[in-house]
Amino acid sequence: MQLDLHVTRFDWAGGASAIGAGVADLAVRAEAVGVRTMSFMDHYFQMEMMAPAEDPMLEGYTALGFVAGRTERLRLRLLVTGVTYRHPGLLAKVVTTLDVVSGGRAELGIGAAWYEREHLGLGVPFPPTSERFERLEEAIQICLQMWSADDGPFEGRHYQLAETLCSPVPVSAPRPRILIGGSGERKTLRLVAQYADACNIFGGPEVIAQKLDVLRHHCDAVGRDPNAIEVTAFHAELPPGATTDDILREAEALAKVGVSTIVTRAVGDDPAGWLEDTFGPAIERLAELEATPIE
Repeated sequence: MQLDLHVTRFDWAGGASAIGAGVADLAVRAEAVGVRTMSFMDHYFQMEMMAPAEDPMLEGYTALGFVAGRTERLRLRLLVTGVTYRHPGLLAKVVTTLDVVSGGRAELGIGAAWYEREHLGLGVPFPPTSERFERLEEAIQICLQMWSADDGPFEGRHYQLAETLCSPVPVSAPRPRILIGGSGERKTLRLVAQYADACNIFGGPEVIAQKLDVLRHHCDAVGRDPNAIEVTAFHAELPPGATTDDILREAEALAKVGVSTIVTRAVGDDPAGWLEDTFGPAIERLAELEATPIE
């Protein structure tokens, strides 16, 4: 089982002049602990259910580029890119650039977007849900075309590109991995089955098991092995003083339903120290866990 780290807050690092140093320190120490992937949110305002919208928030791809220059092995992604925030042709170029400068460590995490306040606040169009999902599928198709040998036009319902030229090509072979975030059974998991290398599913083991059963049916419909899709899920929030056994108990329950990667959030005012103290002692035993195949 792999361990990924998701960073949702930056207030712990201090004021604006201290955030860069704080993020760099966290990334370097996370890599040393054995974290495989570091992710940021794709938000411009902090999420209101987590903290005041006015709390500090970094633009995700700029921050990932900064982390790429401070690390050697960490994989890099947003969890997840909101499809409404960037034209898909430009998004493909952004992810390609991150992949090239990091030596092949970029991934495209993408979803339909949802945070209406920041759309309205920053003047970004916020179409209805059904249209956002249509745009999500077209955006994935555009990225796949731009990462292929086909640099011809793309004609979709929402996006029209005269040339899908992307040079330099990504370093990742055959292309950057695609993670689709969300658990919607009718739309999101269908897109996962058709396009994704990985998914991120919310909920505890029982909920995840039910969602993966739906995913299996979608995979059957398109003739794909569901076990070719990496299943990621958030580890439950740990109580103060949590032990290695507490971590492994939750991880084992997730592995039994098919989860191969757990994601932990950066916690507290010293997230690097928390990560070292909490997950550092567990990392070798986590690596021994194997996800139960989806059948």
